[in-house]
Amino acid sequence: MLGAREQALWDAQLRAESLFAEVVERGLIRPGVLESELGDQIHELAKELFGVRRHWHKRIVRSGPNTLLGYYDEAVDRRLGADDVAFLDFGPVFEDWEADLGRSYVLGSDPRKHQLVKDIANAFRLGQERYEADPTLTAGALYDYVADLAKQMGWVFGAPTAGHLVDSFPHEADRSEPRRYSIRSGNPTPLREPMADGRPRHWILEIHFVDLDRRYGGFFEELLTVRGSR
Repeated sequence: MLGAREQALWDAQLRAESLFAEVVERGLIRPGVLESELGDQIHELAKELFGVRRHWHKRIVRSGPNTLLGYYDEAVDRRLGADDVAFLDFGPVFEDWEADLGRSYVLGSDPRKHQLVKDIANAFRLGQERYEADPTLTAGALYDYVADLAKQMGWVFGAPTAGHLVDSFPHEADRSEPRRYSIRSGNPTPLREPMADGRPRHWILEIHFVDLDRRYGGFFEELLTVRGSR
């Protein structure tokens, strides 16, 4: 059974999943739409369905070669193509709780692109299993593990980080050591190290695989440290 805090985080994720499902159901991810237009449409849908008024990080829609870019990279706004991979990365705040969800979608029938979407979801599952199996796992060791999964599956890991903290809004931060609270190679922070008040920290795991030659990538993220029932 989840504690109250964990249940709140899980409920926030379920709402974000419902939002993305509605985006798909309404056919909003479609050829010809600008990334910025799609982002605005999803923002308005979040307001309509859940009363969301704020997102704790910038709303990201990427497609085609823009899917190679990381979170901090600036992307030139482009229209989705008929054979693109596109991904969404949104951080809606539901009441006082952050969600952070990333999903990828293939608009065409390219089998390798569809395999990419399967592989990033599988890599997330394997990363979560690694976390659950090793109580001493560090942020750096988890990054190295999922980056190696990319190589094993025939991709390149596309970002210098593979996740970060998540909690009630705004979540714990340390401006003097921001890298301490991200999943990146070399970070010795144990993922189960508690917060200053003794409560467990909760993390998001991000999987970003890319094909540098074919100029596209895929992105998947959600809660690493909380698993409830759907």
